Amino acid sequence: MKNFAAFIFGGVFSLGLMLSGMSNPEKVLNFLDIFGTWDASLMFVMGGAVMLAFIPFQKVVRAASPKTLLGELIELPRNTQIDKKLLLGGALFGIGWGIAGICPAPALTLIGLGHYEVFYFIVAMLGGMWIYHKMSGGY
Repeated sequence: MKNFAAFIFGGVFSLGLMLSGMSNPEKVLNFLDIFGTWDASLMFVMGGAVMLAFIPFQKVVRAASPKTLLGELIELPRNTQIDKKLLLGGALFGIGWGIAGICPAPALTLIGLGHYEVFYFIVAMLGGMWIYHKMSGGY
């Protein structure tokens, strides 16, 4: 049942990415091009997502032992420090997003849409994860 629910919620998320245009690299790059062909529509998509998720997230962070709707324990990050690793990781993510116009979830959506050139992005993403794993001595 849990896997079925995850499949359904993942499908709804994927559908949302497609309908909103967040899986379209050109639309994402236009959103990031503030001084050129700026497309503000993704700002409303992200704002809607934040509004939808705000209350559930507040419940999770305030709960002593937060759980999913299906009763699984939610493990929240314990580290609340803003350090060099966080800033470097965020910068690398943003640079990659800005160059490719793709982030991990829409990349998987693009495969489903038949855009197989996204495999270059996925290989680079997995390579970056592997390099991090090797440099950090594992998780």
